[in-house]
Amino acid sequence: MLSHHLQGALTDLKDIINITKLDIDDIKEAKHDPQFERLSLKEEKIKNFESKKAMIDHEISSLMSKNPDADLPNLLNEEQHKALGELKVELSNLRDINKKYAKLVLTVSNLYNTFLERLVPTEMDGYESKASKDSSILQVRV
Repeated sequence: MLSHHLQGALTDLKDIINITKLDIDDIKEAKHDPQFERLSLKEEKIKNFESKKAMIDHEISSLMSKNPDADLPNLLNEEQHKALGELKVELSNLRDINKKYAKLVLTVSNLYNTFLERLVPTEMDGYESKASKDSSILQVRV
């Protein structure tokens, strides 16, 4: 059962990585709609991965409690060792890809915030920023 959960977790993790790569490509081309359309799929994959990871933790804990005198590496077969190694590599890949994605998101966010600040000047009122009283740049004429 542990091998099954490991393979499922790996599949979900690779799917999350691929979705994030698509998000990176789209954000570079300012294609925001496809990112929003994939959001629910990405959230579902993350939820599935977390569930499978919990099952993996449970299976390993169960193995260790049934064999308290044995070390974990001795309880796992070669396929399970390989899958755990792959999982570690893919988690590291996801971390690196998420860092790259986060930098792009932050850059785009700062760009939009700068544009907004130039269009509607704000003043700080304590910890809140409020539209400036002098923001007469926006006028509606009928």
